[in-house]
Amino acid sequence: MKLIECVPNFSEGRDRAVLDAITAEISGTEGARLLDVDMGAATHRTVVTFVGTPAAVEEAAFRAIRTAAERIDMSRHHGEHARMGATDVCPFVPLAGATMDDCVAIARRLGERVGRELGIPVYLYEAAANRPERRALADIRAGEYEGLPRKLADPAWAPDFGPAEFRPRSGATVIGAREFLIAWNVNLNTRDKRLAQRIAEELREKGKTVKDAEGRSTVRPGRFKELRGVGWYIEEYGRAQVSFNLTNHRVTSLHAVFDACCALAESMGLRVTGSELVGLVPLEALLSAGDHYLLRQGRTPGVSRDERLRTAVLSLGLSDLAPFDAAAKIVELRARGDRASLGDLRLQGFLDELGSESPAPGGGSAAALSGALAAALASMVAALAWGKKGREGERPALGALGERAQALKDWFLAAVDRDAAAFDDVLAAMRLPRKTPEEKAAREAAMQRATLAAAEVPQEVLERAVGALQLALAAAERGLPASVSDAGVAGACARAAAEGAALNVRINAASLQEGPAREALLARQATALAQAHTLADLVRAAVEGKLTPAQ
Repeated sequence: MKLIECVPNFSEGRDRAVLDAITAEISGTEGARLLDVDMGAATHRTVVTFVGTPAAVEEAAFRAIRTAAERIDMSRHHGEHARMGATDVCPFVPLAGATMDDCVAIARRLGERVGRELGIPVYLYEAAANRPERRALADIRAGEYEGLPRKLADPAWAPDFGPAEFRPRSGATVIGAREFLIAWNVNLNTRDKRLAQRIAEELREKGKTVKDAEGRSTVRPGRFKELRGVGWYIEEYGRAQVSFNLTNHRVTSLHAVFDACCALAESMGLRVTGSELVGLVPLEALLSAGDHYLLRQGRTPGVSRDERLRTAVLSLGLSDLAPFDAAAKIVELRARGDRASLGDLRLQGFLDELGSESPAPGGGSAAALSGALAAALASMVAALAWGKKGREGERPALGALGERAQALKDWFLAAVDRDAAAFDDVLAAMRLPRKTPEEKAAREAAMQRATLAAAEVPQEVLERAVGALQLALAAAERGLPASVSDAGVAGACARAAAEGAALNVRINAASLQEGPAREALLARQATALAQAHTLADLVRAAVEGKLTPAQ
């Protein structure tokens, strides 16, 4: 599932009722989850953070912008922060499964709708900008609200959407797409903020101003792109920090900056004691750091997500000032909220639920779990071989095998819940009223949609089981001789996942009406199952060929 973050800034930081009305629109949009509301009285500005599916964040953002235009009067607004509209800026940020192109498309659709339906002038910025001179927010916002009448009268500053007319009450809105901004502080064992500032100037993109041999000032760029930084002293902590903003963690990573801070601090007689994340952080940034430090430790990154996160937290010292709560600080985990997951149950709890009178979870979830077991075993075999002395040359292939297996394991675990949820949707359709011909027709259509969706989940499990069998075969061929039985069990579990999922596809297909959709589904099922059987036989043959006969 694609997950996108939206961080609209509203020109209201004092009236809680206005903000409650705006955020209620977000919370009331199905598929959107409100994460944070940061009010600022002095700036007279509030930053709201929410996440959701692409369609949900787009709809929630429109509703919030509409309500802000109804409830905020910019002609009476004064605050410390630069601003030009009731909804001043509304960026979209790609998270799990989403791309920048997804966010650009959302920004442009939303901008067109806001301009057309609400009559608000809209400018596009950052990745969504139509003109290079409009990429930077500061350039668009120059002159602020008070300068809008003059700006809108200039053809060069005609809005991308909406009327080129000054709207005193709503002002103008800037909508765009950008990467996730990570606010992060590195802690030093000193109270001297000048030392922290020296590190910031050495590393940040804009660098520092220095004088040449003739006394002329010149700017010496810093070491990292997409990095802002400043040194300061925090009385609460009794120490200096280097405060960073990473504007694109894929260009400049947390671990690269942290390692550079440590090296610079040591050269200055200082020590980095840890670091502190301010606000939320994307999962990818911490997983990347975990992989970096695992490799530095001579360990494979083909381990569980929790182990990769644990390594990142320990290596970056994220619990230096306060315990690091991954569920609260990682945006994708925060977005899950308190939703219960079958995958989070202990083995005993899951088996008790599976063995209860409830029809879900059932065979489809069990098939997905079998796939997860297969992938986990393939990862284990790869990890054992990765650490074996003399196998260093095979580490890239073994690491890739482990990483693929871990990703597939996580997919199967999510499918355990998806299968149960799909069956619940079928039951919900069955409960629809059927007193009139219209109700009967609507119920039948809903049941067909739900049944087709319920069949699609095990079909995907079946197709992923083919992938798990490929991993099991690679594990049997590349793993240590002592681990070949584990690869064999991985193959057996993957075969069970495939055959179990195929049965669930067939039983759901039996409830579908005759037609192209049913036939296409059954054809996919037959093709994938045949592939699974072929691979399962290859895994078995590879394992048998390496097993030493009993004496």
